[in-house]
Amino acid sequence: MSEPLLAGLRVVEFSAFVAAPSAGLTLAQLGAEVIRVDPIGGNIDHTRAPLNAQGASLYWANLNRGKRSVEIDVRSAAGRALLRRLILAGEPPVFLTNLGVDGELGFESLAAEHPGLIMVQLAGSPDGGNAVDYTVNCAAGFPLVTGDGAVPVNHVLPAWDVAAGKLLALAVLAAERHWRRSGRGQHVKLALSDVAMAAAADLAYLADVQVNGTERRADGNRLYGAWGDSFRCADGRWVMAVAITDKQWTALLRATGMADKLPPAAAALGLALDTQVARYEASALISAALQPWFAARTLAQVQAAFTDRALLWGPYRSFAQMLAEDPRASEANPMFRTVTHPGVGRFLTAASPLDFGAVPRLPPGVASRLGADTHAVLAQHLGLGSDELRALTAAGTIGPSTDGSPA
Repeated sequence: MSEPLLAGLRVVEFSAFVAAPSAGLTLAQLGAEVIRVDPIGGNIDHTRAPLNAQGASLYWANLNRGKRSVEIDVRSAAGRALLRRLILAGEPPVFLTNLGVDGELGFESLAAEHPGLIMVQLAGSPDGGNAVDYTVNCAAGFPLVTGDGAVPVNHVLPAWDVAAGKLLALAVLAAERHWRRSGRGQHVKLALSDVAMAAAADLAYLADVQVNGTERRADGNRLYGAWGDSFRCADGRWVMAVAITDKQWTALLRATGMADKLPPAAAALGLALDTQVARYEASALISAALQPWFAARTLAQVQAAFTDRALLWGPYRSFAQMLAEDPRASEANPMFRTVTHPGVGRFLTAASPLDFGAVPRLPPGVASRLGADTHAVLAQHLGLGSDELRALTAAGTIGPSTDGSPA
């Protein structure tokens, strides 16, 4: 059987919250050995909601699946020295962090000892200032075009953290490839605010202001640039329907019985519906015409009518409804397996969404208990013996053994 794609890549992750942990998770899902280092007792995200009945964080467990967990007192000189040794033990050393490390854990100091060091670091802003997803999002324009525009609407998805995590993982792989070609390491920096503002630029929101003198309007649940809207069904369920291409638009009109009604009605008002932009400009008219059709039917009846594969539509679901109704969120999807995570619970767990043709997808990783791998990792990578581990534990430099290794 082929080795995992990232077999042999070792990453020391010193992190908290979403972006860097999700980067480490992405790499671990492809076979990298990711060692998550936390202060003794856990970092500031170790007890973040949601929690199970015993107080264990489902959030922390899911973002740190498949990693090895190490507890080191990073506030002490001995702990920082130990973390430094662990980082530099790799070949190449790869250090992933979204924390403000400096001194002996800063890039200059680490690289002076090992020029091959790859350090990938996330900051809030390019100047090193602090920021989180919510403070970046509000500054990047998106909440003012979310909803109806009456008030700013924050998203609940930490979109910039998630996107930053994927970029951090990409940065590790790109820098590791550069090291393989040149033998040189580097300090890769990423700012969370740059992730959001680059997205605004790439999606032409900034160009729209500068070239056209306009900016995107708040459209509620309607699709920008073409036609799409949400509708309430007779049973109280909601659906989203979208028609971007002419083929999708024709299929929607045919399925709803509006092919001979809606275009002539629009033409009588001087509106054409023959292009994406025209349908976007006529969104209010189109949605008003279709609303009674959806309101007269249950979700099941809409589904029965929408059998044409050209149609783009989907039901709105809560997370519970997604688990109950959608086979894509079940073991029918090869990405998912139901996994028992000791101390946390048994639940549907995702492997990597990537499906490579040459290498089998790795099964979902199990969440380590905090510090469960401390002694094993330090013994393996630093060659520490049982007496040294006991002494470090007694001094409070590392957490106690919970993995069966000598305490």
